[in-house]
Amino acid sequence: MNTEELKKIVNNFNKTKILVIGDLMLDRFINGEVSRISPEAPVPVVDVTSENFRLGGAGNAISNIRTLGGNVVAVGVVGDDWYGLKLIYLLEQNKVNTDCVIISKDRPTTLKTRVVSGQQHILRIDWEKRDAINSECTKTILDYLHKIIGDLDALFISDYDKGVVTNELLKELIALAKKSKKPVVVYPKVEHLLDYKGVNIIITNLQKASAVTGINQINDTSIRNMGQWLLTHLECDCVLITRGKEGMLLFEKNGSVTNLTAIAREVRDETGAGDTVSSIFALSLASRVTDMKNIATLANIAAGIVVGKFGETTVTKDELKHKICS
Repeated sequence: MNTEELKKIVNNFNKTKILVIGDLMLDRFINGEVSRISPEAPVPVVDVTSENFRLGGAGNAISNIRTLGGNVVAVGVVGDDWYGLKLIYLLEQNKVNTDCVIISKDRPTTLKTRVVSGQQHILRIDWEKRDAINSECTKTILDYLHKIIGDLDALFISDYDKGVVTNELLKELIALAKKSKKPVVVYPKVEHLLDYKGVNIIITNLQKASAVTGINQINDTSIRNMGQWLLTHLECDCVLITRGKEGMLLFEKNGSVTNLTAIAREVRDETGAGDTVSSIFALSLASRVTDMKNIATLANIAAGIVVGKFGETTVTKDELKHKICS
């Protein structure tokens, strides 16, 4: 590992401009203490001590990119409600361009409410609509993409299957990115990976790779077969399969396969690690880095940092550079 080369990549992150398109969500955390069971039903009573809001879904990817210095244009849909205004406010507080965050009267803002005591999740309540966005929203997004594509260094698609990333949108987005020679990074939380045919890199986990390919997780050979199957059918430059505590595997179209061992000393929470890994790839490709092994190594280091924290969180440039040198 060339530490100086990796640090140079990180130092160039602040020169990038990345469009993040996908399912913007608002994470609401209600924190409290549990000392008794309700007399009305066998459930804990939470005495609330605080409440806070964070960017979730594609918003978490945006937070990762911004924390590492990249400039972000956000594209997505929120509801015409208080939570939508709060989400836009958090984006703007983070100096994110929200010109194409559409406020829709047809759907609520996707809201994930988590009730937490200490580090224990007591309950999660989801408020969302998963239907595909209407044709008017799709046209607004595509018109905006045509307008801004020349100013971008990379596109990052964060698909949580909440309706923003439609086949109609994908078809034109991928074609436009190819024509404009802009790299596309995809981190889909869904199994219809084949809709992303022709992007530069797909990042997915072992379970989804197995489901899509129909190949069972038996041994290292079967996992390699998954990667090669995805490369062939997606016609992309790279596939990264994350494996939790087992690390990750990078498959490149030149036939190279790189196994990266997980480096975390302590795994406290894997939530959001995929967003961190994907953000590193988007920032690096936006910085015109071509060595995919270097990018994967950097992403693996970042993942090792973030899983040592509790809850969806981000990695700073200083943390990353310190870890590179340690």
